[in-house]
Amino acid sequence: MKKYVTIVNAIELMERMAGGRRVKGVLFKDKATGAIIFQAYNCTGRKRWPDRLIRYLEHGWVKESKENVKVYESIPKIIGTVKVMSALDREIGEAKNALMVREIIDRV
Repeated sequence: MKKYVTIVNAIELMERMAGGRRVKGVLFKDKATGAIIFQAYNCTGRKRWPDRLIRYLEHGWVKESKENVKVYESIPKIIGTVKVMSALDREIGEAKNALMVREIIDRV
C-alpha cells in the first residue's frame, strides 16, 4: 500500500530549489491537520561592514573597522632584527600621523 503525502509549502520549496539553491529546514507532521509541513530555516548571514583604508604603509596598511583600528605590518626577516625594529618604529609613527590627519579632517 503506497501512501502519498502532500507538503503544504511545496510551491515555495520548489521555487527555491529551481533557482539552484539548497534549502535547509525541517519536515514535520502537523498534529491538527495531519499534513506534512516544511519549514525553512532563516539562515541569513551576518552583514559585515568593510574596513575603511586609512593609509598604505611601506610594509603594510592602517584600516578602520566599526570598532577597531587595525595596523598590519609584514617586514622580511632577511634585513635583520635592528632594521626590523627601526622599520616598525618608523611605520608606527606614520600610522599615528595618518590617524591624527584623519581625525583633523573628520572634525572640520
